[in-house]
Amino acid sequence: MPKMKTNRGAAKRFKLKKSGKIKRGTAFRSHILTKQDPKTSRRQRSPKHVCAANMKQVRELLGK
Repeated sequence: MPKMKTNRGAAKRFKLKKSGKIKRGTAFRSHILTKQDPKTSRRQRSPKHVCAANMKQVRELLGK
C-alpha cells in the first residue's frame, strides 16, 4: 500500500505542534486593515489553533 500524500495546500496553512495541537492562521489579515478596529487587530495577532471538531480532518490532510 503506498503512503498517503500530504495535501500541499493544508501543509502551507497548518503546523502540527509537539503538544498535538494544530496551529492555524487568522482570517481578515491580508489587506485593507485601516478600517479594522484596533481591538480586532490585537486579537488576530494571538496564536490560533484548530478546534477539536476539525482536528481529525486537518490531521488527515497533513498525513499525520
